Amino acid sequence: MSTPIPRPGQHLPGPPPTVDPARIHAEVDELLAGLDTASAVHDDPTGLGQLPRQAHLLEQAHDVLVQALATVDKI
Repeated sequence: MSTPIPRPGQHLPGPPPTVDPARIHAEVDELLAGLDTASAVHDDPTGLGQLPRQAHLLEQAHDVLVQALATVDKI
């Protein structure tokens, strides 16, 4: 009598999504490593010019992690 409950993403065509933790770590590590180079601006003594670049890198790292979580939710 029990009816199987469909899993999230089961209705999507194609192979089921997978998550490679090593790839996620590598992408985030690469983005975070860019924070050091973004802060190494010598002609900006206040450091205010580096904030937009650092914010962009952190946003990209956040997007990678959110996408990985969304993929895991579909598995």
